Amino acid sequence: MLGLISENDTLPYLPITTATLRFFVSSTMANEIIINNNVRIPITELQFRFARSGGKGGQNVNKVETKVELLFDVSSSPSFTDEQRALIQERLTSQIDAAGVLHIVAQESRSQWRNRELAVERFVELLHKALKPKKKRVKTKTPQAAKERRMEEKKRRGTIIRLRQIEE
Repeated sequence: MLGLISENDTLPYLPITTATLRFFVSSTMANEIIINNNVRIPITELQFRFARSGGKGGQNVNKVETKVELLFDVSSSPSFTDEQRALIQERLTSQIDAAGVLHIVAQESRSQWRNRELAVERFVELLHKALKPKKKRVKTKTPQAAKERRMEEKKRRGTIIRLRQIEE
């Protein structure tokens, strides 16, 4: 479950929907991001950088810095255990630089505020997926029919080879 909460919230966990996530990301009262039941990240740990974005926007594109880059220092965040930190760094290596900082860029919207919301949404989704435990593979037995088909094929190939040797 994902979402943002404030200290005054009485419901600690909310079911994740895009609408719920957008509401809580855009909420100015929110001061904590919930990644899962065990991980909460204070909003103060996130840093934002702004730049001029390319693409559509008319005259606005040359004046307003709408591109948002979210920076989060995974390596020194007190919100994670060592195991969680290692898991995040392993699964998100392509988005974490040498200093251990996670970079997420959003520039789809013409609005800086909307791009900031998109960046935080992506941040929550990325960390949620990275911290999700992988399912263990359940070993299954080879079906009897498959074994029989394999043996029949081997016998057929063997007879073909034997017939070739007789001809020579």
